[in-house]
Amino acid sequence: MGQNRMLRLLDGLERQPRADAVIDAISRGVRALPLGGGRDVLHGRWLGHPVHPLLVQVPIGSWLSAAVLDLGPGRSREAGLLIGVGLAAAAPAALAGAVDWAELHRPQQRVGLVHALANTTAVGLYAASLACRVKGRAGAGRGLGFLGLTVAATGGLLGGHLAYRQASGANHAEEVPHVVSPGWHRIGAVAEFPAGRAVRRSVDDVPVLVVRESGGAVHALAERCSHLAGPLSEGTVADGCVRCPWHGSVFRLSDGWNVRGPATSPQPAFETRIVDGHVEVRLPVPDGETSSRQGR
Repeated sequence: MGQNRMLRLLDGLERQPRADAVIDAISRGVRALPLGGGRDVLHGRWLGHPVHPLLVQVPIGSWLSAAVLDLGPGRSREAGLLIGVGLAAAAPAALAGAVDWAELHRPQQRVGLVHALANTTAVGLYAASLACRVKGRAGAGRGLGFLGLTVAATGGLLGGHLAYRQASGANHAEEVPHVVSPGWHRIGAVAEFPAGRAVRRSVDDVPVLVVRESGGAVHALAERCSHLAGPLSEGTVADGCVRCPWHGSVFRLSDGWNVRGPATSPQPAFETRIVDGHVEVRLPVPDGETSSRQGR
């Protein structure tokens, strides 16, 4: 029953619109930051998944280690050093999280705002703990440190809800290679694909984006954006790429590579061919996996 109450509380938080005006204002501010190419670095496009979960390991690990030291006497100075490391590492972790948060769905942003508030409170408590230690008030520093760890753990719980229940940062196109059957699939006559226009088709109930170039080459990608499943067929096609209409991720049509975030994963790309005036597509299969996939 406790678990059910917790889930009901979190589900209610997702539906609570009271802070939406604040969310809109903060989101605009984050998007307006002059980060340039650093925005994709903070999203984690270079890493292949969000970088925020990686960065938070430093402050959480430092603060947990400080708490262990505080359980024994006479280690307040060493614990204070660890707290300082955690405070320094919290800034880039928070910036990466904010950049990701600004490009989420509204229910995710609602949970994310409380997640950020909890972590900000934890940072404040740890800053106060460090100040107490510097002034020689080790007992107060330990107390504030334990309280900060408790609040940070609450923030971590909300972060886990974001990641695992709300699928924030997950690759929303990951399932495509597992549900599309092997072999060639006919998806329509060549005339059904006007040059330069995005057309939506379906293969084994999986939406597929198809674009035919003016020179005749045909490209096909999984149609749901890997970032948050936005409809790429409603996006903009230009310079050999498609731009997601929801959050602006840009993918190369030739191979699905994500050339600009917030998407951190590329789109599954299909091989294409024209047979008897019809377009056919299939997912590329590594040589070593051909037999196992055909045997399903």
